[in-house]
Amino acid sequence: MKSLLGAGAALLMFSAAASAQNFPERELLGVVMWGAGGATDTVARAVNPAAEEALGKPIVVLNKSGGAGAISTAYVNAAPADGYTFLYGAENPQLHPVMDVSPLDYSHFYPINILGRGVAVIVVPAESKYRTMQDLLADIKANPGAVKMGSTGPGGLPSTVGAIVKNATDFDVTAIPFDGEGPGLTAMLGGEVDFMPSGISAAAEQVKAGKMRALAVVDTGPVDTLPNVPPITDALPDMAKFLPWGPFYGVFVKKDTPDDVKAKLEAAFHTAAQSENFKTLMANKGNVIMDISGEEAIAFLTKWQQVTAWVLQDTGAAKVSPETLGIPRP
Repeated sequence: MKSLLGAGAALLMFSAAASAQNFPERELLGVVMWGAGGATDTVARAVNPAAEEALGKPIVVLNKSGGAGAISTAYVNAAPADGYTFLYGAENPQLHPVMDVSPLDYSHFYPINILGRGVAVIVVPAESKYRTMQDLLADIKANPGAVKMGSTGPGGLPSTVGAIVKNATDFDVTAIPFDGEGPGLTAMLGGEVDFMPSGISAAAEQVKAGKMRALAVVDTGPVDTLPNVPPITDALPDMAKFLPWGPFYGVFVKKDTPDDVKAKLEAAFHTAAQSENFKTLMANKGNVIMDISGEEAIAFLTKWQQVTAWVLQDTGAAKVSPETLGIPRP
């Protein structure tokens, strides 16, 4: 009986090894954390064709928005740890525990590739009465709670930018949540909200087309994509200590995915991140290509979480103390 059990275990180990060696044998599923048209979706669809070519199999892209990214994260976490289902994710899960959205953050996953990072921008409709960031801040200060801000829910980019701004000045606004930056920006153009913090990659084209006005980039200096837009530190010098800060975009699998599978995915997405089409897209959207994986990516994720979680805690925006969660102050 023992020999039969031993033989069965050996057969299972051999089968798993063979499966990893031949990976991928069928199409893969890339789950995008946000809806179509948003920054994460744009980055995912730009890198996807080159990744498909490198892997030799198609990658079906599935947009699964909701819960500030928690629904897609849970979906991938519930899938088998075989590499066939992976997450095209942004920064949001790193804030889910501190915002009491979900216990799942990227410590439960393995970063196949942090493809790049973006710069946030504060935008308003082109016909808005706000001509400068100073105009917006003055109105918010004069009319607490009256100015409506587009959001993507707790822990999303807009709410985090709002928390950082609140750490530097009066910023009592009413946040209206939408399922992703794309829908939020569309709603803003329709007059549902007054302004919205967004990744440049989601807003740049409409700014260049004259449909939106960018009041400030959330950085300490101008960025190449929108060179005439002032940095937010011109209006709020105290924000410099939190910058640079911004969204990031990456590819994640479950942590216990076989090492051979991780290695094949890493190689494929490294190749894809260096493709000319992807580099052009990232430059046009104002994003910085990072193309890091493994320990380097884990270190980046850890530092980002520490900085942002404690900003939220210090502004009173955090629902759970980072200290309680074992996140040390940076």
